[in-house]
Amino acid sequence: MAQEERPQIENEEQYEALKEKGYSKEKAARIANTNNAGKKGGKATTYENRTKEELYEQAKKVGIEGRSKMDKKELIKALRNN
Repeated sequence: MAQEERPQIENEEQYEALKEKGYSKEKAARIANTNNAGKKGGKATTYENRTKEELYEQAKKVGIEGRSKMDKKELIKALRNN
C-alpha cells in the first residue's frame, strides 16, 4: 500500500499544533505555509483596510465559492469564517 502523499509543510510544528486544536488538514497546512508562519508580529493589514479586489484575490486563493457575487463585507465575513 502506497504511503499517502501530502504537500510539503513549511512549519511542521505549527501544522501539528493546529491539527491538535481541531483544524482540518487543509486549513492547518494553508496556515502553516503562509509567509512568516508561526512568527508573531505579522504586518498584515486588516481586512477592512484592503480593497474589494484584494479581498477577492484572497478568497480566490483559499477557494471560497460564490466570491464573485459578494460585496466587500461579505468577502470579509467569508474570509474570517473560512
